[in-house]
Parts: sequence; structure tokens; C-alpha cells
Amino acid sequence: MSIREFFLENFAGDLEYHPRRAMIYLGLGVAAVCFWIFSPQEAKFSTVPLVFALGSLTLLLKGVFLLRKSSEGLGQSQQELDQLSDPSNRKSLSSLPNQAAQIVQDFGAGSLLLWPILSSGKDIDYTWINPPQLRVFIIGAILFSLGWLIRRFTSTPTGYP
Repeated sequence: MSIREFFLENFAGDLEYHPRRAMIYLGLGVAAVCFWIFSPQEAKFSTVPLVFALGSLTLLLKGVFLLRKSSEGLGQSQQELDQLSDPSNRKSLSSLPNQAAQIVQDFGAGSLLLWPILSSGKDIDYTWINPPQLRVFIIGAILFSLGWLIRRFTSTPTGYP
């Protein structure tokens, strides 16, 4: 597996039209952003609320993509798209622990990928001198890795029913 296939599988491998999963992602994204909104003002820009704020962005974005029928072939070649159009070649849904691990991985991807935007917060609020960028990045990397490990342990091996 090449590095491109690895990242494609981890970030966009399960983007296919699925409204029920989209509602779960959107609901969890709204819950995560509510955690940040309803945090006390003095703690709103500390590490944990920021992880929830950045994680909510990725959950909401993925929920939107799961609602779109056109996002099913995102990152696929034309040959793979032709195979997807055949209903007999559709992927089946993975197990519940595997899907929960995917949600943890997607939540962690928010902090893992979006931590650089925390430095722009210094431009908005001048009292925020030292944003917790490294801690947010490390927590995102831990959550992403944890979700990835759980997905690997709960996925069915190729060749087995």
C-alpha cells in the first residue's frame, strides 16, 4: 500500500452516500461545538475545549460529505468509479466498533490537521499570547492513532467472510 492509498483510505475511504451515518456525524459535530460554546469563558481557549472545537469541524465536514451523493467517488480513478457504479460492487458497512473507531479517528483528525489555525487566534484576541498548539496537536495525534489502531484490530481480514 502506497502512502497515497494509506491517507486516502484513512481520510476519504468511507465517503459514500449514507444519510444515517451523516446524521450521526452531524449530531456529534454539533455536540462537540456545543461543548466549546458552553465552556466557561476563562477555559474556552484551553486545550480540551479547543480539541473539541477543531474536532467538531471535521465531524461536521464529513457529515456534509456523507449527505452528498456526488462525494462517493472522491479520490477515485475513473476505473474505480466505473466499478462503484455497479450496485454489486458496493462496499458493505463495517462493524459497529470499526465505525466508532472511525469517528474517533475523524474527531482526532481535526486537532491533528487544523492546529496551525490556532496561531491566527493571536491576531483576533491580543490577550491570548501562548496558544496550546503543541498540546492540541499531540492530543489530535493520539486520538487519530487510537482510532486507527482500533479500526485495524476490529476490521475483518481480507479473504474472510
